[in-house]
Amino acid sequence: MNKVSLLLIIVVFGSLNVCAADQPDDANVVHNKGDAQSSRSVQPRTANHAKLVSRVFFGSCIKQDQPMPLLAKMADQSPDLMIFLGDNIYGDTEDIDVLRAKYRKLGSDTGFQRLRQSCPTLATWDDHDFGVNDGGADYPKRKESERVFEDFWFGEANIEARARPGVHDAHFFGPPGKRLQVIMLDTRYFRSTLKKGEKRVGGSWMPDQDPSKTMLGEPQWNWLKEQLSQPADVRIIASSIQFLAEDAGQETWSNLPRERQRMLDLLKTTKAKGVLFISGDRHWSELSALSDDVPYPIYDFTSSSFNQGHQRGTPTKNRFRFLPKTYHKENYGVISIDWASVTPVATLEIRDLNGDVQLQHPVKWSQSSDRAIAPHWVICETKGRFASELLNCKS
Repeated sequence: MNKVSLLLIIVVFGSLNVCAADQPDDANVVHNKGDAQSSRSVQPRTANHAKLVSRVFFGSCIKQDQPMPLLAKMADQSPDLMIFLGDNIYGDTEDIDVLRAKYRKLGSDTGFQRLRQSCPTLATWDDHDFGVNDGGADYPKRKESERVFEDFWFGEANIEARARPGVHDAHFFGPPGKRLQVIMLDTRYFRSTLKKGEKRVGGSWMPDQDPSKTMLGEPQWNWLKEQLSQPADVRIIASSIQFLAEDAGQETWSNLPRERQRMLDLLKTTKAKGVLFISGDRHWSELSALSDDVPYPIYDFTSSSFNQGHQRGTPTKNRFRFLPKTYHKENYGVISIDWASVTPVATLEIRDLNGDVQLQHPVKWSQSSDRAIAPHWVICETKGRFASELLNCKS
């Protein structure tokens, strides 16, 4: 049986609007970019990072001009934390006034307002809210777009975030022993131009081994190393685009394989254990996994879209797909963490417009009987075709 650390890391790319009601407890709060509150779509409330987080909702891709009933239904379920993974509007413009107007349209939706008001809110951008389809550092209005993003999601707070290029951010939630770290990455502001090739099902982007090209940029890479070196019991890393998925023409970290490998190497050198990536972008949901040449299986849980169905209805090729099923209608992701257990237990779910579970993957972190300093990660009730390859489900 594979043996890994007790810690789970969930990595996320983005920014935070905190709206918990109580005052923060400085003994249990760590701020990497400051508290972020929104003065836009809801009346902000005071941040309290000390509050235990057990239910994390996440997802991506909102057409601001279309109905978005899923958001109100999510608000009804009272999550502890909400993560928007990008394409939160479809801006697609160099006209900053148009970009602001589209954010105002999103902010005027009552379901969106209720969801932001119900819990702390994190956000990052993807290409469409960044301002251009498949865009990166060559987008001429990236600085102006960042200011619009920060105005909408931060309001007047998070001064440190405004002083730093890009929208990457990190926060801790909960007391020691039950501390969740959420790392929000920015895969747009610094990203190099991608390489084009023959059109495939997912698009025309091809893997590029050019060592000069970057996904995150050196300042963000250095910042990320600092974040992964800090202690936490559970960590979430969020990426707007898929981290693990095979390249099939679409945007993915696999288009810059050196950068993808750099991330995996960084997880090793920082000894960051039990990492879980979450991602959006694709207009369908799936779970990907990597087991080769990593200290423990790495997962990427994708949820998309909030209010758009996937017209083709079939996914692109992905040899890292862990569960055989994918889901192509409106959906959101749920991460439920059971802190009452001796070791954390988490359940990953994709839920549809009715709240029904379409994908599920329960995970448990359990102490190894023969090596107390190296607990093992047991994945139970897994029906994916790679389950026997990745882990033995029997404990």
